[in-house]
Amino acid sequence: MSSLGGPRPAAGEQPGARPHLWAAGGALLLCGLAVLLGWVWLRWHRACGIPPGPKPRPLVGNFGHLLVPRFLRLQFWLGSGSQTDAVGQHVFLARMARVYGNIFSFFIGHRLVVVLNDFHSVREALVQQAEVFSDRPRMPLISMMTKEKGIVFAHYGPIWKQQRRFSHSTLRHFGLGKLSLEPKIIEEFRYVKEAMQKHGEAPFSPFPVIGNAVSNIICSLCFGQRFDYTNQEFKRVLDFMSRGLEICLHSQLFLINICPWFYYLPFGPFKELRQIERDITCFLKNIIKEHQESLDASNPQDFIDMYLLHMEGEKKASKCSSFDEDYLFYIIGDLFIAGTDTTTNSLLWCLLYMSLNPDVQITTSVICWLRAPVCPGWRTRAKVHEEIERVIGCDRAPSLTDKAQMPFTEATIMEVQRLSMVVPLAIPHMTSEKTVLQGYTIPKGTVVLPNLWSIHRDPAIWEKPDDFCPHRFLDDQGQLLKRETFIPFGIGKRVCMGEQLAKMELFLMFVSLMQSFTFALPEGSEKPIMTGRFGLTLAPHPFNITVSKR
Repeated sequence: MSSLGGPRPAAGEQPGARPHLWAAGGALLLCGLAVLLGWVWLRWHRACGIPPGPKPRPLVGNFGHLLVPRFLRLQFWLGSGSQTDAVGQHVFLARMARVYGNIFSFFIGHRLVVVLNDFHSVREALVQQAEVFSDRPRMPLISMMTKEKGIVFAHYGPIWKQQRRFSHSTLRHFGLGKLSLEPKIIEEFRYVKEAMQKHGEAPFSPFPVIGNAVSNIICSLCFGQRFDYTNQEFKRVLDFMSRGLEICLHSQLFLINICPWFYYLPFGPFKELRQIERDITCFLKNIIKEHQESLDASNPQDFIDMYLLHMEGEKKASKCSSFDEDYLFYIIGDLFIAGTDTTTNSLLWCLLYMSLNPDVQITTSVICWLRAPVCPGWRTRAKVHEEIERVIGCDRAPSLTDKAQMPFTEATIMEVQRLSMVVPLAIPHMTSEKTVLQGYTIPKGTVVLPNLWSIHRDPAIWEKPDDFCPHRFLDDQGQLLKRETFIPFGIGKRVCMGEQLAKMELFLMFVSLMQSFTFALPEGSEKPIMTGRFGLTLAPHPFNITVSKR
């Protein structure tokens, strides 16, 4: 019968030995835990030479506030509470630069993130040290969504170079950056004009029609088809895409980079993001399947056809080719999403700024005395409508060949791009090796955020940076100024592959819209919020407009 004091010692075991073993094991466990926490803390703690920044907390870095209910949040993230709830992260990071300098850092879990807030540091990193700063972060959220394939988020290296080279040359084959693409853009505008005229003088949201039109241009290149504006499946996919880009930088989703299993939580933005991913995946994979079934090797019609043919050729020539159906899916996803959302938002911002600045639209030149300090020597301004009427007229469709004669219109588009900056934090970069940037040590594997929004609102570069003034892009003779600090498409080896297409679409669509209509906000409506909806892209808050035919 065992004693009431506890289990009897095993044969040959000295009395009291087991408690000593337990104590020793517990001490070893505590020591091991202390060593582990110390190692982790050393990784979080600011190593000598890295950019300054707020003090991180163990395990969560500077994102501890996300684990606390919103109403209890105090001084957690970046030492400044929940200010990011009120402003976009790009604005908040620009404000942090006032405290820590134009190059500062913070932590997501144990991961060091360095923010570059001025043009000189961004140029030095992305151009002068391009080989070091051109990789993409290996972070759970990005890896789960992209499988580290495609063009936008794939790692910098030989495979990425092959895929980008093929993608760029194939898009050029189908008209990227060439006059041969003009008819498709002009034809698409006819559908836009028809859709807008149906509203008469009634207010309406321009978001659906602009989104459909821009997406149809990239669809014609990639899929060889356009979708009718009444196609419900297509409309749902565009809505999903817009929403996905808005929430992908939701503060709670950053927790996935600390605890990857959060991705599978059955509620909130986690569940919503997974559903969006499933729906867009289904849409794109169905299109690829249709192309596989109808492929004509002697007559490729679009990007998917060309990729499938190249894939077959690569398989015959080599068993180790990176060209496969999986990679095709992610490239198509990149082209479809990036090619739709960024240009759509740029055009929407253009319409909003035109509605808020009728003096830029009117047909007569007026004195711009409020902006004279920004544009010395100027008194009267050629306006967009006047320039369109003088160069193109009322009946002829615009052409890219008109751009050289329309500097004010081009300057207006550039000023909207500067103020809206639709990809405010670019796409995150990562260092592939340890380096030094402006005296700071940047360890290998550091996530780097170029704050393009901050660069385009920098008062050291732009006088009165928050004012809308197209004339800042014109010289004293009214000719267009090319400013190296104007980088809405980024710079370096990761510069936007669709830059030429976006410029074509923006000019031709904007000029066509302004040639046909005068835009205004509905009478009595409140001024829309101009901060934008922050996500991977910066979209305008919802607004309505009215159009009057010219």
